[in-house]
Amino acid sequence: MDSTATTTKPLGPTALALRLLGELAETGAGGSNLIFSPLSIYAALALTAAGARGATLQEFLAVLGATSRDELAETVRGLAEQALADRSLKGGPRVSFAFGVWHDQTRQLKPAFRRAAAQAYKADTRAVDFRQQPAKAVKQINAWAAAATNNLIDSLLTDGQVSRQTDVIVANAVYFKGRWQDPFLKEYTVDGKFHRLDGSTFDVPFMRSWGREYIACHDGFKVLQLPYKQGMHDRFSPPPRFSMCIFLPDARNGLAGLINTIASSSSSDFMREHLPTSLVKVGKFRLPRFKLTFSGDMSTVLQSLGLQAAFDEEEADLHDMAEGERPLALQSIVHKAVIEVNEDGTEAAAVTGSMMCGASFVTHAPVDFVADHPFAFFVIEERSGAIVFAGTVLEPSPTVPGEKRLRRTRVHANNVDVRPVQWPTTNENANQGQPVAVRNPPASSDGQHSRAGRLPGLRLALVPPSDGPQRLSTHVRCWCKGVPPDLYLVRKVMDVPDTSPTYP
Repeated sequence: MDSTATTTKPLGPTALALRLLGELAETGAGGSNLIFSPLSIYAALALTAAGARGATLQEFLAVLGATSRDELAETVRGLAEQALADRSLKGGPRVSFAFGVWHDQTRQLKPAFRRAAAQAYKADTRAVDFRQQPAKAVKQINAWAAAATNNLIDSLLTDGQVSRQTDVIVANAVYFKGRWQDPFLKEYTVDGKFHRLDGSTFDVPFMRSWGREYIACHDGFKVLQLPYKQGMHDRFSPPPRFSMCIFLPDARNGLAGLINTIASSSSSDFMREHLPTSLVKVGKFRLPRFKLTFSGDMSTVLQSLGLQAAFDEEEADLHDMAEGERPLALQSIVHKAVIEVNEDGTEAAAVTGSMMCGASFVTHAPVDFVADHPFAFFVIEERSGAIVFAGTVLEPSPTVPGEKRLRRTRVHANNVDVRPVQWPTTNENANQGQPVAVRNPPASSDGQHSRAGRLPGLRLALVPPSDGPQRLSTHVRCWCKGVPPDLYLVRKVMDVPDTSPTYP
């Protein structure tokens, strides 16, 4: 029979995510980036709770915001089957959500726990030799983590984290790779100054956009929402809808206050209430590329949130997990996460492992969104409200030497659309650039012009040489507000007749 909690109203995965963000950001106030998966931590704790009883179970339920173990299993199963369903074969995000349980071969899992792990959590359960071959067990667990995260995370544990006293390890892995619904063009990326919290600056590559973006303006901060490509729709069930949300404080040193506002909100719908609801025209738009990694023990943070008995060798009650008389207690909650955000989209992964050991405002005017100072970000599934990844960017990825020159020399034919035009060359216009075509920007799947076409004042011009049309050098330039013209220079040499040439 399942036990139930007698605590206050459950808050659920979203509230846990925001509380974790507040605790982790405060812990890392020294100035480091942060990336973690609240959903992975929630899922690993939920599966661990399936083996808890009594006061220990009550603490799990209170921290996770549920009334019973059945509710936890139903929540995780619903997310796995719907919100986190892989959509890569239909053109949407590639998503992987996996569980693993490893127990020492001398200590079997209890039938009820094994059944819950297999049926409700779809977990792989395997016996290993922690007693005699702990290093071999670590290799097996790390191989599972690498496979579950597409090798983005190649290891979860080190040899020193597993001992002969280890009895059970429970793990969850989340992998996400999504392409922006409207990708940024690498040619538009420029270097600029990013302001650290201490006031210093350094150069980072900024992605740029023109036209319209999903932006909401609130008191003291702005929110940018960047949707990921969804892929083909099913007839009877709408697909998951993923997006990245950037919470940017107005003040350069305002991130701590903004995170405190988010984490301490009395509303569990804070995220949903502050997301943009419509496209707005942007003025200045800059968003840095970034790649972040995190590896650490979440035990202290979770204890500060109220999960304490499970870590106490005398008070922990995890007797529903494994056979044997020796009591189990949580030794650590290991969490690793990686995320990379660039012009194409996002790739992210996280692994969480718990180890048990035997005791011994809206505007229609152009809006600037310049993320040149620290900000918070969330990767969410909009229909369920699940926060898959969260973190803070205090120092984005710096500019790579030589990258600026590479960007300036890269030319994509897709950016130039020269249509047939008749232009007789005369003495009067031989040294003048004559406009010959205006690009018709391509439309994206949502009917909006893609970022490739969001260039105000785009104009192509034909510039003949001064020495006559025998050997015509055609220079095609694009003039755009705020865009260096020489970035879009295309040179083509062609032989043409002496008079009245037709340019293809």
